[in-house]
Amino acid sequence: MGRKINMKLRVIYEDNHLLVVEKIPNILSQADNTNDIDMLSICKNYIKEKYNKPGNVYLGLVHRLDRPVGGVMVFAKTSKAASRLSDQVRTRKMKKTYRAVVNGVCDKSGVYMDYLIKNKRTNMVRVVDKNNKESKQAKLSYSLISTQKYKDNFYSLVEINLHTGRPHQIRVQFSSRGHALFGDQRYSNYAKIGEQIALWSTKLELIHPTTKEEMCFVTEMPNTFPWNLF
Repeated sequence: MGRKINMKLRVIYEDNHLLVVEKIPNILSQADNTNDIDMLSICKNYIKEKYNKPGNVYLGLVHRLDRPVGGVMVFAKTSKAASRLSDQVRTRKMKKTYRAVVNGVCDKSGVYMDYLIKNKRTNMVRVVDKNNKESKQAKLSYSLISTQKYKDNFYSLVEINLHTGRPHQIRVQFSSRGHALFGDQRYSNYAKIGEQIALWSTKLELIHPTTKEEMCFVTEMPNTFPWNLF
């Protein structure tokens, strides 16, 4: 917490146990060896300044969003909340809904089941045979919202429900089927340098760690291209 952090944070919900925010696109979820600013540090700084807290601030990271992805994200303000929310992630009781703009025309709905493996050196993920002992099963379901044509290309807006939470899962599973996400610099042959990936965490459903209330948090997609095509 030594450096000054000047980032405007959009807080969706806050109580003594939870901090739900809108993750800023192109910001890390958690610090890595790049020393770039990250959401965990931004949120800790917000709490420190708002409540004038001395010393280190506790804030638990219970799930991540890929660096270029924005949208709703929850942090735990106590260790008990962190443990209970992490358990919801593990048991898949925490439900995550995304929207994405992908290349081409998708079917009206579908379920994608694959086995993925991550190359830690390149930070790239790929689909492999299920017999690969290092692979992990990845599953999602989606529904088509709309399809639009723009400059001789077709794009589909899809809503995605994650059944597992593997690194780069949505990006790899759609790309492997010829529907790479718009602006995905890693997994799309169509992406141009400088384009922003069109993947947004729109909804997060969870059970409050102490009250046991079912809670749902929603955030709107950006009003920028290619989202504004729809």
